[in-house]
Amino acid sequence: MKILLPALIAATLACAPQARAGNLVDIGVFDRDTGATLPTYSHDGKLFVAGTPGHRYAVRITNHTGARVLTVLSVDGVNAITGETANTNESGYVLDAYQSTEIEGWRKNMSEIAEFNFTSLGDSYAARTGRPANVGVIGVAVFREKQRPVWRERDEKIAAQPVPPSAAAADSAAPASAPAGATAQAERKSAESATETARANSLAGARPVPKPEESLGTGHGAREASFASYTTFERAGSRPDEVDSIWYDSYRNLVARGVVPQPVPREPQAFPNPFVPDPAR
Repeated sequence: MKILLPALIAATLACAPQARAGNLVDIGVFDRDTGATLPTYSHDGKLFVAGTPGHRYAVRITNHTGARVLTVLSVDGVNAITGETANTNESGYVLDAYQSTEIEGWRKNMSEIAEFNFTSLGDSYAARTGRPANVGVIGVAVFREKQRPVWRERDEKIAAQPVPPSAAAADSAAPASAPAGATAQAERKSAESATETARANSLAGARPVPKPEESLGTGHGAREASFASYTTFERAGSRPDEVDSIWYDSYRNLVARGVVPQPVPREPQAFPNPFVPDPAR
């Protein structure tokens, strides 16, 4: 069954660091006020970004495939196009092969959006519409497009030719032996790493952990121009081929939750400079 879906008209963007590297697409969170892609922090198998209250942001999606894909965007458990509680079967944005784009807000119509911005949980769009349970996560469900079969005449001569054995398969059959001393070196590096980790944890434990503040959510910001058009897209299957998620909160909260490691204080150095510099005036 064919369905009609909005497709964002946007120029291909320059390559930039992405938060989540998937098989089909990459997604990242871009701070529109600072012009920077937010760095990611890995914790308990999830990826987090730290947002700044009051800042506008965009979700950057990059299609890594050579075919069109449908991306259904969920922000705080709400579909960014329809405003309905997010479901993978709802409307999304269609990206052309290798296209990269930024989705900057809740779609109000085919020519306007309401800006995404980091705000308090209580002021988030999801909470203000009675759905605060999933505030703090951005998700993208990706669907491949159904392809029509291409009929080709069989070439009997090519089909009859034997396939030579793969050299790679022969190489993989022989196990590689570890060089002499490699095991001892690996054990020594592991012990050094464990010592450094214990030292860092000890220093971090001595520093006070900031108290958490109210969690961040995504607000319904000011309206701005953002043009889209309709296109047809038939999904290859009823279930998404990939689902990528990014969790977010304030930097203070991520530190308090242990997501962001506290910086280790720098120890004073007895000989930081070989010569005497002039004093500052």
